[in-house]
Amino acid sequence: MAGKIWVFDLDNTLHDANPHIFPHINRSMTQYLKTHLDLEHDEADRLRRHYWEKYGATLSGMMQHHGTRPGHFLEHTHRFPELSKMVVREPQLRHALRAIPGRKIVFSNAPLHYALDVLKILGILDLFDGVYSIEHSRYRPKPESYGFFRIFRKMGLDPARFVMVEDALENLKTAKKLGMKTVWVTSCSRRPPYVDIAVPSIRALSRRQLTH
Repeated sequence: MAGKIWVFDLDNTLHDANPHIFPHINRSMTQYLKTHLDLEHDEADRLRRHYWEKYGATLSGMMQHHGTRPGHFLEHTHRFPELSKMVVREPQLRHALRAIPGRKIVFSNAPLHYALDVLKILGILDLFDGVYSIEHSRYRPKPESYGFFRIFRKMGLDPARFVMVEDALENLKTAKKLGMKTVWVTSCSRRPPYVDIAVPSIRALSRRQLTH
């Protein structure tokens, strides 16, 4: 895959968001729905989950059904007083990324301020040529193809030049349909046909690059 443009997802790809960050975001989103839709806690939590399952992002449901301003929602649901203590780092991540030849960008459904903060905490922001966030996609999250096409146009390159590195299968499925190569970051031993490579970590991907 030499000469490719590597497109990395952020959460659960470049760091582990499950222990601390995702639970915090879920609580914040539930509180936002509770406050701004005047719901009881359990009802707000149920609606948050429903929008996430139906649209791929709670924000999408809030915008479509309640006219929520996306900037306001993201500002209030992505506040982290001690973010540096919440980020779970993969050992030798910077070394592993540098061992993968080619240009690299980040493409995340997260807001830009959060993505930049996490990349700075990980000490890898300077390794990427660009950071594409939910704002770049005009609040149309992956797995929609809209954000992908904006990246292709922005960089002026054919989709076949890109490799999507992701933990979420639905996003990889879209990437494959658009003509991209796909890498699934997972502990699963079996992979669907739209996944070209499955690796347990970025370190494993870098070792594979070095030997192939």
